[in-house]
Amino acid sequence: MNTCAILLLLSVQIYADGIEGPTAAGCTFEEDSDPNLCDFTQGEDDDFDWTLFRTYSAPSSSFDLLKGSYMLVNSSQHAAGHRAQFLLQTLSENDTHCVQFSYFLYSRDGHSPGVLRAYVRVNGGPLGNPVWNASGSHGKQWHQVELAVSTFWPNEYQVLIEATVSRERRGYIAVDDIMVLNYPCYKAPHFSRLGDEEINAGQNASFQCVAAGRASEAEKFLLERHNGDLLTMAAVKHLSHRRFIVSFQLDGVQRSDQDLYRCVTQSPRGSGVSNFAELVVKVPPSPIAPPQLLRAGSTYLIIQLNTNSILGDGPIIRKEIEYRASQSPWSEVHVVSMATYKMWHLDPDTEYHMSVLLTRPGEGGTGPPGPPLVSRTKCAEPMRPLRGLVASDVQSRQLSLQWENLAFNLTRCHTYSVSLCYRYTMAGGGGGHNTTVRECLAVENNSSRFTLRDLPPYHGIHVRLSLANPEGKKEGREVSFQTEEDIPGGIAPESLTFSPLDDMIFLKWEEPVEPNGLITQYEISYQSIESSDPSINVPGPRRTVSKLRNETYHMFSNLHPGTTYLISVRARTAKGFGQTALTEITTNISAPTFDYGDMPSPLGETESTITVLLRPAQGRGAPVSTYQVVVEEETVKKVKRELGLQECFPLPMSHGEAQARGTPHYYTAELPPSSLPEASPFTVGDNHTYNGYWNSPLDPRKSYLVYFQAMSNFKGESRINCIRIARKAACRDHRKALEVSQHSEEMGLILGVCAGGLVVLILLLGAVIIIIKKGKPGNMNKTPITYRQEKSHMGSLERSFTDQSTLQEDERLALSFMDAHTCGTRSDARSSVNEASSLLGGSPRHQCGRKGSPYHTGQLHPAVRVADLLQHINQMKTAEGYGFKQEYESFFDGWDCTKKKDKTKGRCDTLLGYDRHRVKLHPLLGDPNSDYINANYIDGYHRSNHFIATQGPKQETLYDFWRMVWQENCFSIVMITKLVE
Repeated sequence: MNTCAILLLLSVQIYADGIEGPTAAGCTFEEDSDPNLCDFTQGEDDDFDWTLFRTYSAPSSSFDLLKGSYMLVNSSQHAAGHRAQFLLQTLSENDTHCVQFSYFLYSRDGHSPGVLRAYVRVNGGPLGNPVWNASGSHGKQWHQVELAVSTFWPNEYQVLIEATVSRERRGYIAVDDIMVLNYPCYKAPHFSRLGDEEINAGQNASFQCVAAGRASEAEKFLLERHNGDLLTMAAVKHLSHRRFIVSFQLDGVQRSDQDLYRCVTQSPRGSGVSNFAELVVKVPPSPIAPPQLLRAGSTYLIIQLNTNSILGDGPIIRKEIEYRASQSPWSEVHVVSMATYKMWHLDPDTEYHMSVLLTRPGEGGTGPPGPPLVSRTKCAEPMRPLRGLVASDVQSRQLSLQWENLAFNLTRCHTYSVSLCYRYTMAGGGGGHNTTVRECLAVENNSSRFTLRDLPPYHGIHVRLSLANPEGKKEGREVSFQTEEDIPGGIAPESLTFSPLDDMIFLKWEEPVEPNGLITQYEISYQSIESSDPSINVPGPRRTVSKLRNETYHMFSNLHPGTTYLISVRARTAKGFGQTALTEITTNISAPTFDYGDMPSPLGETESTITVLLRPAQGRGAPVSTYQVVVEEETVKKVKRELGLQECFPLPMSHGEAQARGTPHYYTAELPPSSLPEASPFTVGDNHTYNGYWNSPLDPRKSYLVYFQAMSNFKGESRINCIRIARKAACRDHRKALEVSQHSEEMGLILGVCAGGLVVLILLLGAVIIIIKKGKPGNMNKTPITYRQEKSHMGSLERSFTDQSTLQEDERLALSFMDAHTCGTRSDARSSVNEASSLLGGSPRHQCGRKGSPYHTGQLHPAVRVADLLQHINQMKTAEGYGFKQEYESFFDGWDCTKKKDKTKGRCDTLLGYDRHRVKLHPLLGDPNSDYINANYIDGYHRSNHFIATQGPKQETLYDFWRMVWQENCFSIVMITKLVE
């Protein structure tokens, strides 16, 4: 360019081998200088070129310029800020040397002509910052500058000199005598070799620049980055008067700070430049992948580090595991020396974050944690069962429980369950087996209380707590509690069993299925609500009886016959009365009663008739349905004259039937109640017919007894009462007249009548025998119960009851009733048996036994007295045709008492009775097993099954005992053991 000065590149080769003094190498810009030594080039990245100025070739030059040849820039000829550069030849030295040049900065008016700068470019790299510069007007003279560059082979560097025009554009800038000396600079310090620095990212880097030479007070120390950045903060430490250290620190270097750095000193006299040292920034290593889980336990985790691939720089000198619980602020680091690692002492069921730490050499060489492995330990078995189970509130049907609070060190698992298991035993109904109710309920997590509901009152509740998690279960010890009492449940209506009589009812019940506590008493109420007797006012008053807790039966007395009673039974505990069980029981009707004080006198009498006074009977429980007038022929046997001890006549029999059967009595009349509204006379033998019965004339030769009989029928039940109201004796005068007339008859007629009568008598006797053998048992069962008036006996019986206490009156009445009556055959004590049968409420009349003895007394095996028993046994042993074999054949196999259902009804399980001898009760409705009682028939001297032997009844068999007494018509009870066994 025309306005640019010419830039000269001076290339000087210095051969220092064997040379001790200064070399002549350099560039003086004179015409006679060696052109090979003064090799320079103009810069290309500038605005104009330097000008090579020689005064001898420019005689008209400015007075302001000095004489000689040099490189010049006239500022007035260039624009402000324009630059001109020239470069010296590249230098590659292997020993200490010094670059020296002279400069000229002058302006006549004192203004600055511009700025003169010197650059040192290394290995063709960036130009960087000027290592030296000068500006202003320095006078009309040359000034010398030294550059102590410490860059050696195999590296090379190049010096560039730049001039920049100032804004004033006045004056001159000139450079001359550029020399490369083979000895150290005098004015600029020389830096020792600056070593490379390796640092881990994030650490502070430090460069120690050691220099030899003198440092002036105006010396500036810089750390220059290869890209031109400067660090001016330096610490200078003088080791001696010609040696010092300059320290530069880079804080928190990162990978971006990695570069080449050199030390630079600047002063007006020159500059020292060190070699470029590399700052190597290493990134601490970090794994790319997370660790791998090999195995997990409740308190440990086994992992593989998985460090084959890393981010950052090696080498790896240490491996560590950093782990922490997910919800914990702490973390721990363990050094690992193997590829796998087992972490101990961990918490069960806890999530852990595990990362691998890798460390390279140097401070801060530990890299960031790698990707975490998130894993959870397994649950561990609960440490122990739950404790502190107590009841906070106890009621009759619910139980509030509480226990210790749950904690993780107890459950050892976040997934756990608390179960509350309880059991209680319920008594089996009807004497059955007890049943145990068991149930387990889940308790909400973190809850330490629970309420059990719908429990049975007054029961032992056995509670157990269970703590479970997926790894195990811990059950606590069973704790027993008892609920409070409550009002009892109702007595089961089907458990109410009763036996009604005409004026008494025996009631038995069972304890409530749900007693809900201790039964303290029973309350029985009864009230008449309906009666077939119009004379009884219904409803009657309500009466209440209290019974002790162990008394589950009651005998109601002084009741009205044929009356329905509403009976209620309820139990009581300390909490009150329970539900009421209701039942309706109707008493049996009684036989009608007659209003005859003594046997009345007949109103009239003829040879064949007798007139009597018939008084209407009073119905008891049912109105009188019919009346019968019965005539009985009085025989020569002993006549019972006591009033009321005669038999009644339930079987209807006309006069003709009585003569055909040879029966001494017959119905002579049957009258409806409407025909006898009041006392009326009636003639027996008036030869009329009354309701199909012929009132035949009486035989004057015979004596007769006249009975008046009343019958009541109600719902298929019949009751009869009769009373003797007259006796007619045979007529003696009529008998004599008959004898005279008989003597006057012919003998043939007498013989014919006798023969015919004998034949008829034989036929009648045969018919009677057949009827007695075949018809009598059936008739006995179908015969309605008869009743006699025994005023004196029943009066004494009732008086014996009035002296008893109210609470136990009915029980003593039942016992007195049984002790006051006899048990025998129909011929021995017919009247007493009939009375007992009437009180038993219509039950068929039986003897004390119904089954024959298996010994066939008097046939195969004759009865043997006790005194002759030994002799009888010896004869049986010696006899050939008669022995024990035949006797054993008559035994029957099996014992009902061996059945499990009957063993509880006896006092001794080893006493077994044959079924042939066993007394069987009539089974109760709905209970086929109620026919059993531990009792057996025993033969007497004159009759089979004459006695019954049984054990003393227990509390639960007391009712069956009285059923047997009533059923078998037993009148004597003999205890042959002590009262206390």
